[in-house]
Amino acid sequence: MTRLILFPILCLSCFGGNDVWRKALDSAVDLQGYPCAKGYAWFFDGGRLKQCTLAREAPFGEAVAPAGSIVVLRHDGAPNYLMLVRNSMVRGLPLKGGGPLGPAEGATTAFYPSGKLKEAWLAEDHEVDGVPCMAAGGFFSAVAHRGGISTVFYEDGTLKSCTLSRDYEGLKRGTMFLR
Repeated sequence: MTRLILFPILCLSCFGGNDVWRKALDSAVDLQGYPCAKGYAWFFDGGRLKQCTLAREAPFGEAVAPAGSIVVLRHDGAPNYLMLVRNSMVRGLPLKGGGPLGPAEGATTAFYPSGKLKEAWLAEDHEVDGVPCMAAGGFFSAVAHRGGISTVFYEDGTLKSCTLSRDYEGLKRGTMFLR
């Protein structure tokens, strides 16, 4: 039987000002449809799951998240974002995962409340809707490109923006492409 230990925490910048409870899980347990691993899980007031590390592969929005990834839900239970434990394919796109210290060290993959992919960090240069988009790179690459090299999608799944990995339609490599 899993023993739950409750700790109230407030993290205004991390959790948008909502009261969130942390529970220690002595073993893996399914919570609201997610296979949460032993360790900590966070819950909104009222008991709805906010965040946990996956004990096994599980669907999350349009993604199938590998075991060890961190899922973060909205207050209503809809997908919010995902921290992949390793580079993974989502919707045919090579997405960046965590680093040597785990998934929390890596990029986040964001979702619309519908579960559709909203924003991702490519693990390698990749053509998206015919546009050559640049991989995320590291910290210095993100700083050099004014805040990051994420690839953003409209809710219908089409490309909204990315940084170009090569010259394209008169625009130079490294330029932000916006559709």
